[in-house]
Amino acid sequence: MRNILLLSCAVFLFFGCVEKKKQDPADAEASQETTDSIQEKEPVRKMEPLAMTPDGSYFKATGTEPFWGLKILENRVQLNMMEDTIITPHTAPIKAQDSNISMYRIQTEAVHLDVIIAHKECTNAMSGEKSPYTVTIAYKSTGGGETHALEGCGTYVTDYRLHDIWVLEKMDGKMVSKDDFNGKDVPNMEININNNRFSGFSGCNRMTGGLFFERDVLRFTQMAGTKMACPSMDKESEFLKNLQASTKYAITDNRLSLSNGSQENLLVFKKID
Repeated sequence: MRNILLLSCAVFLFFGCVEKKKQDPADAEASQETTDSIQEKEPVRKMEPLAMTPDGSYFKATGTEPFWGLKILENRVQLNMMEDTIITPHTAPIKAQDSNISMYRIQTEAVHLDVIIAHKECTNAMSGEKSPYTVTIAYKSTGGGETHALEGCGTYVTDYRLHDIWVLEKMDGKMVSKDDFNGKDVPNMEININNNRFSGFSGCNRMTGGLFFERDVLRFTQMAGTKMACPSMDKESEFLKNLQASTKYAITDNRLSLSNGSQENLLVFKKID
């Protein structure tokens, strides 16, 4: 209860004091899902991810005046500034119940550090680049002294392992074959983490869409597809329904497993080279 009260106070101060661009809540991603048509079949091309040597961070942020950079990794939080670097152990974030806001509250023998990440569009004051998250940071020495505040923009780092071509192997726990999809290829897709997009074949039609990614969260959004008819559309409809319903993922043994809070292994894909 005390953590929730602290987070509520922090959120109130955050929105009262920090002016940013228009709000873009996480739930808006899901509400934008459509089934608009696309015109042409696009060839599948293998692309290399931009980040070939990931540093293990799942969230990054930067700010100006003064310049600073933040990395959140599985085992630590690292704040780099012009004249100082603060490194603390990682801690589980406190999450707001009614909005996509996370607060990391960390206290060590040397420093007290608060990091608030809000899913609210942010514009870099120097470059004009837009980011999906607004970040506010407050820190001070544990023994007391002045509290320093920083403001900036950030983004979650999409898991580089997703960047590949995936072919459907199981749906609702059952193996699939071409016979399930009118003798055509089984559904497959290419995920591109450079622009957080995916495209592929859904069993009868071509499909495309976007990715919404946060730590341990993966959703397929803004889905669109061609409007071709096949003798049986049941399996394709089931596939698309499961794809849209998935919210979590796991990658093991060259398999991508999609699930949600109520059902495991909605879809299982096998990576192909």
